[in-house]
Amino acid sequence: MTRGEVIVRFEGVSYDFGIKKPILEEVDFSIRKGSKITLMGQNGAGKSTIFGLVTGTGEPTEGIIHIQSGLSIAISRQVIPRDQLDLTVREFFQKVFPKVVYDIDPKIDAVLEVVNLVAPHDKIIRAFSGGQQARLLLASALIQNPDLLLLDEPTNNLDHDGIEHLTKFLIDYKKTVIVISHDAEFLNSFTQGVLYLDVRTRKVEQYVGNYDDVLQEISVRIEKENRKNALLAKEIQENKDKANFFANKGGQMRMVAKRMREKAEELEESKVDVRKEDKAIRSFRIPFQENLVGEILTISSLLVIKNHKPVERKMKASLRRNFHLLLAGPNGIGKSTLLQSLADGTAKGATLLPGVRLGYYRQDFSNLDFDKTVYQELSAVLSRPIEEEVRRVAAGFLISGEIFHSKIGTLSEGQKGLVAFARLVLLKPGLLILDEPTNHINFRHLPIIAEALSAYEGPMIVVSHVPDFIEKIRIDEVLDLSK
Repeated sequence: MTRGEVIVRFEGVSYDFGIKKPILEEVDFSIRKGSKITLMGQNGAGKSTIFGLVTGTGEPTEGIIHIQSGLSIAISRQVIPRDQLDLTVREFFQKVFPKVVYDIDPKIDAVLEVVNLVAPHDKIIRAFSGGQQARLLLASALIQNPDLLLLDEPTNNLDHDGIEHLTKFLIDYKKTVIVISHDAEFLNSFTQGVLYLDVRTRKVEQYVGNYDDVLQEISVRIEKENRKNALLAKEIQENKDKANFFANKGGQMRMVAKRMREKAEELEESKVDVRKEDKAIRSFRIPFQENLVGEILTISSLLVIKNHKPVERKMKASLRRNFHLLLAGPNGIGKSTLLQSLADGTAKGATLLPGVRLGYYRQDFSNLDFDKTVYQELSAVLSRPIEEEVRRVAAGFLISGEIFHSKIGTLSEGQKGLVAFARLVLLKPGLLILDEPTNHINFRHLPIIAEALSAYEGPMIVVSHVPDFIEKIRIDEVLDLSK
Protein backbone atom coordinates (compact mmCIF):
# COMPACT_ATOMS: atom_id res chain seq x y z
CA MET A 1 0.00 0.00 0.00
CA THR A 2 1.36 3.42 -0.93
CA ARG A 3 0.78 6.31 1.44
CA GLY A 4 -2.20 8.46 0.50
CA GLU A 5 -4.08 5.83 -1.52
CA VAL A 6 -7.77 5.27 -0.73
CA ILE A 7 -8.22 2.29 1.63
CA VAL A 8 -11.95 2.73 2.50
CA ARG A 9 -14.65 4.22 0.27
CA PHE A 10 -18.39 4.56 0.93
CA GLU A 11 -20.37 4.84 -2.31
CA GLY A 12 -24.06 5.77 -2.04
CA VAL A 13 -24.34 3.93 1.28
CA SER A 14 -27.71 3.92 3.07
CA TYR A 15 -28.42 2.13 6.34
CA ASP A 16 -31.74 1.63 8.15
CA PHE A 17 -32.02 0.54 11.77
CA GLY A 18 -35.30 -1.36 11.74
CA ILE A 19 -38.42 -0.29 9.87
CA LYS A 20 -38.73 3.42 9.07
CA LYS A 21 -35.57 4.30 10.97
CA PRO A 22 -33.01 5.53 8.42
CA ILE A 23 -29.57 6.34 9.88
CA LEU A 24 -27.55 6.98 6.69
CA GLU A 25 -28.84 8.10 3.27
CA GLU A 26 -26.66 7.82 0.15
CA VAL A 27 -23.43 8.56 2.01
CA ASP A 28 -20.18 9.09 0.05
CA PHE A 29 -16.70 9.57 1.54
CA SER A 30 -13.22 8.11 1.32
CA ILE A 31 -10.36 7.45 3.77
CA ARG A 32 -6.75 7.64 2.61
CA LYS A 33 -3.86 5.61 3.99
CA GLY A 34 -1.98 7.33 6.82
CA SER A 35 -4.71 9.92 7.52
CA LYS A 36 -5.91 10.85 11.03
CA ILE A 37 -9.64 11.53 10.85
CA THR A 38 -12.28 12.66 13.37
CA LEU A 39 -15.87 11.38 12.95
CA MET A 40 -18.23 14.06 14.29
CA GLY A 41 -22.00 14.20 14.79
CA GLN A 42 -24.74 14.57 17.36
CA ASN A 43 -25.44 11.83 19.95
CA GLY A 44 -27.41 9.09 18.21
CA ALA A 45 -26.61 10.32 14.67
CA GLY A 46 -25.02 6.99 13.76
CA LYS A 47 -21.25 7.41 14.25
CA SER A 48 -20.82 3.99 15.87
CA THR A 49 -22.98 2.56 13.04
CA ILE A 50 -20.38 3.77 10.51
CA PHE A 51 -17.69 1.96 12.53
CA GLY A 52 -19.83 -1.19 12.44
CA LEU A 53 -20.16 -0.95 8.65
CA VAL A 54 -16.37 -0.53 8.28
CA THR A 55 -15.63 -3.56 10.49
CA GLY A 56 -18.32 -5.65 8.79
CA THR A 57 -20.56 -6.17 11.85
CA GLY A 58 -23.27 -4.31 9.92
CA GLU A 59 -24.39 -4.49 6.27
CA PRO A 60 -25.55 -1.44 4.26
CA THR A 61 -29.19 -1.38 3.17
CA GLU A 62 -28.05 0.12 -0.15
CA GLY A 63 -24.76 1.15 -1.75
CA ILE A 64 -21.25 -0.31 -1.69
CA ILE A 65 -18.44 -0.15 0.88
CA HIS A 66 -15.02 -0.69 -0.69
CA ILE A 67 -12.39 -1.94 1.78
CA GLN A 68 -8.88 -2.45 0.39
CA SER A 69 -8.00 -6.13 0.07
CA GLY A 70 -5.94 -7.43 3.02
CA LEU A 71 -6.59 -4.32 5.17
CA SER A 72 -6.40 -5.19 8.89
CA ILE A 73 -8.91 -3.28 11.06
CA ALA A 74 -9.13 -3.06 14.88
CA ILE A 75 -11.68 -1.18 16.97
CA SER A 76 -11.58 0.13 20.52
CA ARG A 77 -15.20 0.40 21.62
CA GLN A 78 -16.67 2.69 24.30
CA VAL A 79 -17.33 -0.01 26.89
CA ILE A 80 -16.17 -3.57 27.56
CA PRO A 81 -19.02 -5.99 26.68
CA ARG A 82 -20.72 -7.33 29.81
CA ASP A 83 -19.98 -10.94 28.84
CA GLN A 84 -16.22 -10.18 28.93
CA LEU A 85 -16.07 -8.62 32.41
CA ASP A 86 -15.26 -11.96 34.07
CA LEU A 87 -12.34 -12.78 31.76
CA THR A 88 -8.75 -12.43 32.97
CA VAL A 89 -6.53 -9.82 31.31
CA ARG A 90 -4.77 -12.60 29.35
CA GLU A 91 -8.09 -14.11 28.15
CA PHE A 92 -9.38 -10.65 27.23
CA PHE A 93 -6.38 -10.03 24.95
CA GLN A 94 -6.43 -13.56 23.49
CA LYS A 95 -10.07 -12.94 22.46
CA VAL A 96 -9.12 -10.21 19.95
CA PHE A 97 -7.09 -12.69 17.85
CA PRO A 98 -8.77 -15.31 15.62
CA LYS A 99 -6.16 -17.93 16.63
CA VAL A 100 -4.41 -18.63 19.94
CA VAL A 101 -1.24 -16.54 20.35
CA TYR A 102 1.24 -18.60 22.43
CA ASP A 103 3.73 -15.82 23.22
CA ILE A 104 1.06 -13.26 24.12
CA ASP A 105 2.39 -12.17 27.57
CA PRO A 106 5.31 -10.02 26.26
CA LYS A 107 2.93 -8.46 23.71
CA ILE A 108 0.45 -7.61 26.51
CA ASP A 109 3.23 -6.02 28.61
CA ALA A 110 4.42 -3.90 25.65
CA VAL A 111 0.95 -2.61 24.85
CA LEU A 112 0.05 -1.94 28.53
CA GLU A 113 3.15 0.25 28.70
CA VAL A 114 1.82 2.29 25.75
CA VAL A 115 -1.46 2.96 27.63
CA ASN A 116 0.39 3.51 30.93
CA LEU A 117 -1.28 0.68 32.89
CA VAL A 118 0.03 -1.93 35.31
CA ALA A 119 -2.28 -4.95 35.06
CA PRO A 120 -1.47 -8.49 36.31
CA HIS A 121 -2.37 -10.90 33.48
CA ASP A 122 -4.48 -13.16 35.72
CA LYS A 123 -6.57 -10.30 37.19
CA ILE A 124 -10.31 -10.25 36.32
CA ILE A 125 -11.45 -7.34 34.07
CA ARG A 126 -14.36 -6.49 36.42
CA ALA A 127 -11.84 -5.69 39.19
CA PHE A 128 -10.43 -2.71 37.26
CA SER A 129 -11.76 0.85 37.57
CA GLY A 130 -13.59 2.55 34.69
CA GLY A 131 -10.42 4.44 33.71
CA GLN A 132 -8.35 1.25 33.78
CA GLN A 133 -10.98 -0.57 31.69
CA ALA A 134 -10.82 2.28 29.16
CA ARG A 135 -7.05 1.69 28.87
CA LEU A 136 -7.56 -2.07 28.47
CA LEU A 137 -10.05 -1.44 25.63
CA LEU A 138 -7.53 0.81 23.95
CA ALA A 139 -4.71 -1.70 24.44
CA SER A 140 -6.86 -4.51 22.97
CA ALA A 141 -7.05 -2.54 19.70
CA LEU A 142 -3.39 -1.46 19.72
CA ILE A 143 -2.05 -4.99 20.33
CA GLN A 144 -3.39 -5.94 16.87
CA ASN A 145 -1.20 -3.24 15.22
CA PRO A 146 -3.87 -2.68 12.55
CA ASP A 147 -3.65 -0.82 9.21
CA LEU A 148 -6.84 1.01 10.26
CA LEU A 149 -7.44 1.84 13.93
CA LEU A 150 -11.00 2.82 14.95
CA LEU A 151 -11.33 4.51 18.35
CA ASP A 152 -14.80 5.12 19.82
CA GLU A 153 -14.62 7.77 22.60
CA PRO A 154 -11.11 6.67 23.71
CA THR A 155 -10.61 9.49 26.28
CA ASN A 156 -13.70 8.59 28.34
CA ASN A 157 -12.57 7.84 31.92
CA LEU A 158 -8.91 8.60 31.09
CA ASP A 159 -7.08 10.93 33.47
CA HIS A 160 -4.67 13.64 32.27
CA ASP A 161 -1.68 11.26 32.06
CA GLY A 162 -3.73 8.69 30.15
CA ILE A 163 -4.85 11.27 27.55
CA GLU A 164 -1.25 12.54 27.17
CA HIS A 165 0.00 8.98 26.54
CA LEU A 166 -2.74 8.32 23.98
CA THR A 167 -2.16 11.64 22.18
CA LYS A 168 1.57 10.95 21.80
CA PHE A 169 0.84 7.44 20.53
CA LEU A 170 -1.61 8.73 17.88
CA ILE A 171 0.76 11.47 16.68
CA ASP A 172 3.52 8.86 16.22
CA TYR A 173 1.23 6.14 14.73
CA LYS A 174 2.21 5.68 11.09
CA LYS A 175 -1.02 4.00 10.01
CA THR A 176 -4.61 5.22 9.57
CA VAL A 177 -6.83 6.32 12.48
CA ILE A 178 -10.52 7.32 12.70
CA VAL A 179 -11.62 8.68 16.09
CA ILE A 180 -15.04 9.43 17.57
CA SER A 181 -14.60 11.89 20.45
CA HIS A 182 -16.08 15.06 21.96
CA ASP A 183 -12.75 16.19 23.45
CA ALA A 184 -11.78 19.22 21.31
CA GLU A 185 -8.27 19.70 22.76
CA PHE A 186 -7.44 16.02 22.26
CA LEU A 187 -8.74 16.02 18.67
CA ASN A 188 -6.92 19.21 17.66
CA SER A 189 -3.59 17.67 18.64
CA PHE A 190 -3.57 15.10 15.80
CA THR A 191 -6.63 15.43 13.49
CA GLN A 192 -6.04 16.30 9.82
CA GLY A 193 -9.59 15.90 8.57
CA VAL A 194 -13.20 15.56 9.72
CA LEU A 195 -16.15 13.47 8.59
CA TYR A 196 -19.31 15.22 9.79
CA LEU A 197 -22.45 13.08 10.06
CA ASP A 198 -25.49 15.37 9.91
CA VAL A 199 -28.32 13.89 12.00
CA ARG A 200 -30.99 15.62 9.83
CA THR A 201 -29.77 15.03 6.26
CA ARG A 202 -28.22 11.65 7.30
CA LYS A 203 -25.30 12.42 5.00
CA VAL A 204 -21.56 12.71 5.69
CA GLU A 205 -19.69 15.91 4.84
CA GLN A 206 -15.91 15.62 4.45
CA TYR A 207 -13.59 18.45 5.54
CA VAL A 208 -9.84 19.06 5.64
CA GLY A 209 -8.29 20.55 8.80
CA ASN A 210 -8.49 19.98 12.53
CA TYR A 211 -11.57 20.03 14.73
CA ASP A 212 -11.56 23.80 15.40
CA ASP A 213 -10.93 24.60 11.70
CA VAL A 214 -13.97 22.57 10.70
CA LEU A 215 -16.27 24.10 13.35
CA GLN A 216 -15.18 27.54 12.09
CA GLU A 217 -15.78 26.55 8.45
CA ILE A 218 -19.26 25.22 9.24
CA SER A 219 -20.15 28.42 11.17
CA VAL A 220 -19.00 30.67 8.28
CA ARG A 221 -20.99 28.61 5.78
CA ILE A 222 -24.15 28.72 7.89
CA GLU A 223 -23.79 32.51 8.21
CA LYS A 224 -23.50 32.89 4.40
CA GLU A 225 -26.49 30.60 3.81
CA ASN A 226 -28.58 32.54 6.34
CA ARG A 227 -27.65 35.88 4.68
CA LYS A 228 -28.54 34.53 1.21
CA ASN A 229 -31.88 33.22 2.51
CA ALA A 230 -32.67 36.55 4.23
CA LEU A 231 -32.19 38.43 0.89
CA LEU A 232 -34.31 35.85 -0.96
CA ALA A 233 -37.04 36.05 1.70
CA LYS A 234 -37.18 39.83 1.21
CA GLU A 235 -37.47 39.48 -2.59
CA ILE A 236 -40.13 36.74 -2.23
CA GLN A 237 -42.24 38.96 0.03
CA GLU A 238 -41.96 41.90 -2.42
CA ASN A 239 -43.18 39.68 -5.29
CA LYS A 240 -46.08 38.37 -3.17
CA ASP A 241 -47.10 41.91 -2.18
CA LYS A 242 -47.01 43.05 -5.85
CA ALA A 243 -48.97 39.95 -6.92
CA ASN A 244 -51.71 40.75 -4.37
CA PHE A 245 -51.79 44.41 -5.51
CA PHE A 246 -52.15 43.55 -9.24
CA ALA A 247 -54.62 40.70 -8.60
CA ASN A 248 -57.04 43.21 -7.05
CA LYS A 249 -56.90 45.41 -10.19
CA GLY A 250 -58.56 42.76 -12.35
CA GLY A 251 -58.34 42.35 -16.16
CA GLN A 252 -54.84 42.16 -17.69
CA MET A 253 -53.30 42.85 -14.28
CA ARG A 254 -54.25 39.32 -13.19
CA MET A 255 -51.70 37.91 -15.68
CA VAL A 256 -49.02 40.17 -14.16
CA ALA A 257 -50.04 38.95 -10.69
CA LYS A 258 -49.74 35.31 -11.85
CA ARG A 259 -46.19 35.95 -13.16
CA MET A 260 -45.29 37.58 -9.84
CA ARG A 261 -46.52 34.54 -7.91
CA GLU A 262 -44.56 32.21 -10.20
CA LYS A 263 -41.45 34.35 -9.65
CA ALA A 264 -41.97 34.10 -5.85
CA GLU A 265 -42.27 30.30 -6.13
CA GLU A 266 -39.04 30.10 -8.19
CA LEU A 267 -37.20 32.16 -5.56
CA GLU A 268 -38.65 29.94 -2.78
CA GLU A 269 -37.12 26.88 -4.48
CA SER A 270 -33.67 28.49 -4.70
CA LYS A 271 -33.49 29.05 -0.93
CA VAL A 272 -30.60 27.09 0.57
CA ASP A 273 -31.40 24.26 2.96
CA VAL A 274 -29.31 25.65 5.81
CA ARG A 275 -27.32 22.97 7.61
CA LYS A 276 -28.59 23.40 11.13
CA GLU A 277 -26.11 23.10 13.96
CA ASP A 278 -26.44 20.20 16.36
CA LYS A 279 -29.22 20.98 18.78
CA ALA A 280 -28.20 21.51 22.37
CA ILE A 281 -30.36 20.24 25.23
CA ARG A 282 -32.62 22.75 26.98
CA SER A 283 -31.50 24.50 30.15
CA PHE A 284 -32.61 22.42 33.13
CA ARG A 285 -32.52 22.22 36.93
CA ILE A 286 -32.22 19.18 39.20
CA PRO A 287 -34.66 19.92 42.05
CA PHE A 288 -33.46 19.21 45.61
CA GLN A 289 -35.54 16.82 47.77
CA GLU A 290 -37.78 18.82 50.08
CA ASN A 291 -37.59 18.95 53.89
CA LEU A 292 -33.99 17.78 54.31
CA VAL A 293 -31.92 19.57 56.96
CA GLY A 294 -28.63 19.08 58.79
CA GLU A 295 -25.93 16.57 57.90
CA ILE A 296 -27.16 14.54 54.92
CA LEU A 297 -24.00 12.42 54.53
CA THR A 298 -21.08 12.03 56.94
CA ILE A 299 -17.84 10.23 56.03
CA SER A 300 -15.42 9.18 58.80
CA SER A 301 -13.15 6.90 56.73
CA LEU A 302 -12.74 5.65 53.18
CA LEU A 303 -10.79 3.03 51.23
CA VAL A 304 -8.16 3.95 48.64
CA ILE A 305 -6.22 1.54 46.41
CA LYS A 306 -2.43 1.51 46.90
CA ASN A 307 -0.23 -1.08 45.18
CA HIS A 308 -3.42 -2.89 44.09
CA LYS A 309 -4.60 -3.26 47.72
CA PRO A 310 -7.35 -1.37 49.60
CA VAL A 311 -6.05 0.87 52.41
CA GLU A 312 -8.34 2.56 54.96
CA ARG A 313 -7.91 6.32 55.44
CA LYS A 314 -9.44 8.21 58.37
CA MET A 315 -11.08 11.52 57.53
CA LYS A 316 -13.95 13.82 58.53
CA ALA A 317 -16.36 15.07 55.91
CA SER A 318 -19.86 16.35 56.47
CA LEU A 319 -22.09 17.01 53.48
CA ARG A 320 -24.96 19.39 54.09
CA ARG A 321 -27.32 21.24 51.76
CA ASN A 322 -25.49 23.11 48.95
CA PHE A 323 -22.09 21.48 49.63
CA HIS A 324 -20.32 20.36 46.43
CA LEU A 325 -17.33 18.01 46.74
CA LEU A 326 -14.91 17.10 43.92
CA LEU A 327 -13.26 13.70 44.34
CA ALA A 328 -9.84 13.75 42.62
CA GLY A 329 -6.98 11.32 42.05
CA PRO A 330 -5.48 9.18 39.26
CA ASN A 331 -7.17 6.21 37.54
CA GLY A 332 -7.26 3.11 39.74
CA ILE A 333 -7.10 4.80 43.15
CA GLY A 334 -10.68 3.81 44.00
CA LYS A 335 -12.90 6.82 43.15
CA SER A 336 -15.60 4.85 41.33
CA THR A 337 -15.52 2.09 43.95
CA LEU A 338 -16.05 4.68 46.69
CA LEU A 339 -18.97 6.29 44.82
CA GLN A 340 -20.53 2.88 44.20
CA SER A 341 -20.25 1.93 47.90
CA LEU A 342 -21.81 5.27 48.93
CA ALA A 343 -24.65 4.73 46.45
CA ASP A 344 -25.45 1.16 47.50
CA GLY A 345 -24.95 1.80 51.25
CA THR A 346 -21.97 -0.54 51.73
CA ALA A 347 -19.37 2.16 52.56
CA LYS A 348 -18.34 1.33 56.15
CA GLY A 349 -17.21 4.81 57.13
CA ALA A 350 -20.26 6.65 55.75
CA THR A 351 -23.69 7.43 57.25
CA LEU A 352 -26.59 8.66 55.11
CA LEU A 353 -29.55 10.47 56.66
CA PRO A 354 -32.59 8.12 56.53
CA GLY A 355 -35.14 8.82 53.77
CA VAL A 356 -32.70 10.54 51.40
CA ARG A 357 -33.34 9.89 47.68
CA LEU A 358 -30.00 9.26 46.08
CA GLY A 359 -29.34 10.38 42.48
CA TYR A 360 -26.46 8.36 41.04
CA TYR A 361 -24.96 8.94 37.58
CA ARG A 362 -22.87 5.84 36.84
CA GLN A 363 -20.19 6.10 34.18
CA ASP A 364 -21.27 2.77 32.61
CA PHE A 365 -25.06 3.39 33.02
CA SER A 366 -25.43 -0.06 34.62
CA ASN A 367 -28.01 1.34 37.08
CA LEU A 368 -30.36 1.86 34.11
CA ASP A 369 -32.44 -1.18 33.11
CA PHE A 370 -31.40 -1.91 29.51
CA ASP A 371 -34.54 -4.03 28.93
CA LYS A 372 -36.94 -1.22 29.83
CA THR A 373 -38.09 1.48 27.42
CA VAL A 374 -37.00 5.07 28.09
CA TYR A 375 -40.54 5.89 29.24
CA GLN A 376 -40.64 2.92 31.67
CA GLU A 377 -37.20 3.78 33.12
CA LEU A 378 -38.06 7.46 33.65
CA SER A 379 -41.55 6.70 35.03
CA ALA A 380 -40.10 4.24 37.56
CA VAL A 381 -38.60 7.05 39.68
CA LEU A 382 -41.98 8.78 40.16
CA SER A 383 -44.49 7.66 42.79
CA ARG A 384 -47.36 8.70 40.46
CA PRO A 385 -46.07 8.83 36.87
CA ILE A 386 -47.72 11.45 34.64
CA GLU A 387 -46.84 10.72 31.01
CA GLU A 388 -47.13 14.40 30.02
CA GLU A 389 -44.53 15.41 32.65
CA VAL A 390 -42.17 12.54 31.71
CA ARG A 391 -42.44 13.49 28.01
CA ARG A 392 -41.80 17.18 28.76
CA VAL A 393 -38.63 16.48 30.76
CA ALA A 394 -37.40 13.89 28.23
CA ALA A 395 -37.96 16.27 25.29
CA GLY A 396 -35.68 18.81 26.96
CA PHE A 397 -32.91 16.20 26.64
CA LEU A 398 -33.72 15.59 22.92
CA ILE A 399 -35.49 12.32 23.82
CA SER A 400 -38.71 12.25 21.82
CA GLY A 401 -40.50 10.36 19.05
CA GLU A 402 -39.36 6.77 18.62
CA ILE A 403 -36.53 7.12 21.17
CA PHE A 404 -39.11 7.61 23.96
CA HIS A 405 -40.45 4.08 23.45
CA SER A 406 -37.11 2.45 22.51
CA LYS A 407 -35.34 0.09 24.92
CA ILE A 408 -32.43 1.66 26.82
CA GLY A 409 -30.12 -1.06 25.48
CA THR A 410 -30.71 0.06 21.86
CA LEU A 411 -29.66 3.70 22.50
CA SER A 412 -26.23 5.16 21.79
CA GLU A 413 -24.01 5.76 24.84
CA GLY A 414 -24.61 9.53 24.49
CA GLN A 415 -28.39 9.04 24.51
CA LYS A 416 -28.12 6.82 27.61
CA GLY A 417 -26.26 9.70 29.29
CA LEU A 418 -29.10 12.12 28.46
CA VAL A 419 -31.67 9.61 29.81
CA ALA A 420 -29.62 9.41 33.04
CA PHE A 421 -29.81 13.22 33.43
CA ALA A 422 -33.57 13.29 32.66
CA ARG A 423 -33.98 10.62 35.36
CA LEU A 424 -32.18 12.83 37.93
CA VAL A 425 -34.50 15.76 37.12
CA LEU A 426 -37.61 13.61 37.73
CA LEU A 427 -36.13 11.94 40.84
CA LYS A 428 -35.54 15.23 42.77
CA PRO A 429 -32.63 13.72 44.75
CA GLY A 430 -31.42 14.68 48.23
CA LEU A 431 -27.83 13.67 47.37
CA LEU A 432 -26.21 13.72 43.94
CA ILE A 433 -23.34 11.34 43.08
CA LEU A 434 -21.81 11.79 39.62
CA ASP A 435 -19.14 9.52 38.16
CA GLU A 436 -17.65 11.02 34.95
CA PRO A 437 -20.85 12.84 33.87
CA THR A 438 -19.21 14.13 30.66
CA ASN A 439 -18.60 10.63 29.22
CA HIS A 440 -20.17 10.17 25.77
CA ILE A 441 -21.94 13.57 25.98
CA ASN A 442 -21.88 15.96 22.99
CA PHE A 443 -19.68 18.99 23.78
CA ARG A 444 -22.60 21.38 23.05
CA HIS A 445 -24.52 19.97 26.04
CA LEU A 446 -21.68 20.28 28.57
CA PRO A 447 -22.02 24.00 29.52
CA ILE A 448 -25.77 23.45 30.12
CA ILE A 449 -25.10 20.38 32.30
CA ALA A 450 -22.36 22.25 34.23
CA GLU A 451 -24.78 25.12 34.89
CA ALA A 452 -27.44 22.70 36.22
CA LEU A 453 -24.96 20.95 38.53
CA SER A 454 -23.68 24.29 39.79
CA ALA A 455 -27.21 25.37 40.65
CA TYR A 456 -28.12 22.11 42.45
CA GLU A 457 -29.05 23.05 46.03
CA GLY A 458 -28.31 19.70 47.65
CA PRO A 459 -25.00 18.01 48.55
CA MET A 460 -23.07 16.68 45.55
CA ILE A 461 -20.01 14.45 45.03
CA VAL A 462 -18.53 14.51 41.53
CA VAL A 463 -15.66 12.72 39.78
CA SER A 464 -14.47 14.12 36.46
CA HIS A 465 -11.17 14.22 34.55
CA VAL A 466 -12.31 17.11 32.32
CA PRO A 467 -10.82 20.38 33.72
CA ASP A 468 -12.88 22.70 31.44
CA PHE A 469 -16.09 21.11 32.71
CA ILE A 470 -15.10 21.24 36.40
CA GLU A 471 -14.12 24.93 36.06
CA LYS A 472 -17.76 25.71 35.16
CA ILE A 473 -19.17 24.02 38.30
CA ARG A 474 -19.31 25.51 41.79
CA ILE A 475 -17.04 23.27 43.89
CA ASP A 476 -16.73 23.92 47.63
CA GLU A 477 -13.98 21.42 48.44
CA VAL A 478 -11.59 19.05 46.62
CA LEU A 479 -10.74 15.70 48.19
CA ASP A 480 -7.66 14.27 46.45
CA LEU A 481 -7.38 10.56 47.26
CA SER A 482 -3.72 10.47 46.21
CA LYS A 483 -2.70 12.87 49.00
